[in-house]
Amino acid sequence: MLNIVLFEPEIPGNTGNIMRTCAGTHTKLHLIEPLGFSLDEKYIKRSGVNYIEHVDYTVYKNWDDFESKNPGSYYFYTRYGHKPHSEFNYTDEANNNENIYLIFGKESTGIDKNILKNHLDRCARIPMTDKVRSLNLSNCAALVLYEALRQRNYEDLLRDEPDDEGHKGNRVIEDYEE
Repeated sequence: MLNIVLFEPEIPGNTGNIMRTCAGTHTKLHLIEPLGFSLDEKYIKRSGVNYIEHVDYTVYKNWDDFESKNPGSYYFYTRYGHKPHSEFNYTDEANNNENIYLIFGKESTGIDKNILKNHLDRCARIPMTDKVRSLNLSNCAALVLYEALRQRNYEDLLRDEPDDEGHKGNRVIEDYEE
């Protein structure tokens, strides 16, 4: 199972966007305190739209609390990583069928360096120019998650628009008339 972990997230809009991504991909979200906002804030609800009720998420007191409750394969995304995120193998076979945790740091300072130091072989960097220090957190989470999903053949995700209430069906373009 794929999981996104946010280490001490600070910006509610980013977390709301990531919640929406998690709802759309059957991905569990783990939030490690302290959070820079309340989960009740209107910004979370605005970013997550109506999807927050479909998000499976857990909040932890700190890194040790998270780590003690979640064994599995950890991958860390940091500007200090030496391999691109796409060079890691996110399949069940490569990870001994363990849960896979995609771990992102807080917007201002990233993941604590004491944590990263213990996992150097699992630190990745999303390639970018030298013009920016980092990309937006919610963009990074979506980019990495979809690389992992691609490697897993988008397991359990729809490839066509459903043809039911609330959806337009998979023949919208084919049947379109002006």
